[in-house]
Amino acid sequence: MSDKPSVLFVCVHNAGRSQMAAAFLTYLADGKIEVRSAGSAPADAVNPAVVQAMAEVGIDIADEIPKVLTVEAVQSSDVCITMGCGDVCPVFPGKRYLDWTLDDPAGQGVEAVRPIRDEIRTRVEALAKELLGD
Repeated sequence: MSDKPSVLFVCVHNAGRSQMAAAFLTYLADGKIEVRSAGSAPADAVNPAVVQAMAEVGIDIADEIPKVLTVEAVQSSDVCITMGCGDVCPVFPGKRYLDWTLDDPAGQGVEAVRPIRDEIRTRVEALAKELLGD
């Protein structure tokens, strides 16, 4: 078991919101937080507009692959954050569950993804500060 806090970001397709959140937290935490993302019905690839929007802020997620949500991923995470998409995560005692209501970038162009990305960054920065005690 790791002494690092762990966070799981979940959305249906694991192709947009959860990928952006995981990428931001990975970047901001600099290895001090274990970060996962998953989806209940993963897409084949990360949304290209999401990849482009993240590249604009210097984070490359082009090689990320959507992953399926597992009970084990939830069990091994301290914090489980769903992205306002109605996903039902298994609930375990002692875990912290949050739901971030965010617009879905699916089918949107990069212009529509940018404000979603920026809102996710703001929320992730606050989460990182809280978890790291900075």
